Amino acid sequence: MPTFETFPFTKRFAAELPELSLEWQAEESPDPRLLLLNDALAAELGLDPTALRGVKGLGLLTGTLVPLGATPVAQAYAGHQFGGYSPRLGDGRALLIGELTDRQGRLHDLHLKGSGRTPFSRGGDGRATVGPMVREFVVSEAMHALGVPTTRALAVVATGRRVSRETVLPGAVLARVASSHLRVGSFQYAASSGDVDLVRRLADHAIERHHPAAASAQHPYRALLDAVVTAQARLVAQWMLVGFVHGVMNTDNMTISGETIDYGPCAFMEAFDPDAVYSSIDVGGRYAYGNQPVVAEWNLARFAETLLPLLAEDQDQAVTVAQASLNTFAGSYSATYSAGLRAKLGLPTTLQHSVSDELGAELLHLVRVNHVDWTSGFRALGAVARGDTRPERGPSLDPATMRDWLTRWRRLGPDPALMDRTNPVYIPRNHLVEEALDAATAGDLEPVQRLVEVVQHPFEERPGLERYAGPAPEDFGSYTTYCGT
Repeated sequence: MPTFETFPFTKRFAAELPELSLEWQAEESPDPRLLLLNDALAAELGLDPTALRGVKGLGLLTGTLVPLGATPVAQAYAGHQFGGYSPRLGDGRALLIGELTDRQGRLHDLHLKGSGRTPFSRGGDGRATVGPMVREFVVSEAMHALGVPTTRALAVVATGRRVSRETVLPGAVLARVASSHLRVGSFQYAASSGDVDLVRRLADHAIERHHPAAASAQHPYRALLDAVVTAQARLVAQWMLVGFVHGVMNTDNMTISGETIDYGPCAFMEAFDPDAVYSSIDVGGRYAYGNQPVVAEWNLARFAETLLPLLAEDQDQAVTVAQASLNTFAGSYSATYSAGLRAKLGLPTTLQHSVSDELGAELLHLVRVNHVDWTSGFRALGAVARGDTRPERGPSLDPATMRDWLTRWRRLGPDPALMDRTNPVYIPRNHLVEEALDAATAGDLEPVQRLVEVVQHPFEERPGLERYAGPAPEDFGSYTTYCGT
């Protein structure tokens, strides 16, 4: 395969953990065409956006030209999918190109999705289509702008290939950037080999890359487990605060870094509903909005199981150590969620937690029974804090229903400026996402470019963007998303 020197890469994962990957190459793209490029992210990574738009740049973004120093690999991992264990999953339509160092000295993966079949494809064609890849670009950029740890999309490139799904659709490759693609499933795969040294090397790799403070701890692998539990507890709390429903919280979609990964069947909740499910394959509601903290804790227990040989020589003692670490999840989650909800309500940090928590719990009950839109409802509260008794958005904030709650809340002196910094005006509204995906699939990129520009500045209310701030029209109906494979 041709190589070139334009972009500096390393191959640390491939070199240090060869048991967890297979060298592979992307399939050719007959007619590559750049659809979306994240210029700001490219600049952060030290990549020249102009070069990325050129022939060699398109080769990099589709995997057909390999930069010197890189070794593209398909990563191996296992995973519990909807509770059922699969011992061999892996990158069935993706490749890790290699790692690059950004302008601040931080290491990142460049990973392609939709680059063709690999030995892990399990009968699939290894390809992706324009719509789902554009969805990941939009939603990951929105999550980043909201301050939620996430993988990010660098580019979407149309391949010029037609891909057969329910219908024939235009093919595309997503270039995704992450602090790494280490997953709980990576550890499950290593542990299933029975090679404790492999698990140890993987743990050392994870510590060095993501949780370096663990290296100097008295018990480094216990510290690693503690760090991952904390990172994931905080992450899921942030999902809950912005109303995000991941949709496919399998263990192979839980990162060791604490970043959100895999924006397949995902959505932002509109009317508050703990039972909200948007994934076509989650027929039992396992990954419903309200279940996400419980599922995260369950996934972390599977991670802890892989580390048992490293936690103590005695099995019972190792289980005790692991359980003690897992027991910290609830506290970390609650602290993050409580602090976030307090900020959404504009309440001072000096207020007793019991007061703000009780007020928050009462509000959640009210917004549920009144079907209040999660995003615009909180934003409307900010207007109420400024003295607007009938804010334009959030019509379900019925003063008659909420009079007692509003009276007690106002007495606490909510800060409207804090609320405006915390509660977004704009999220990727589901009807707008679908509108943009349909247009992009048909070749019109203006709606998705506009949507990306809006969600990249979620807290700044701007005239002329009213349609991006409101919930879906009634005739939009119920919403279902698909994984795109």
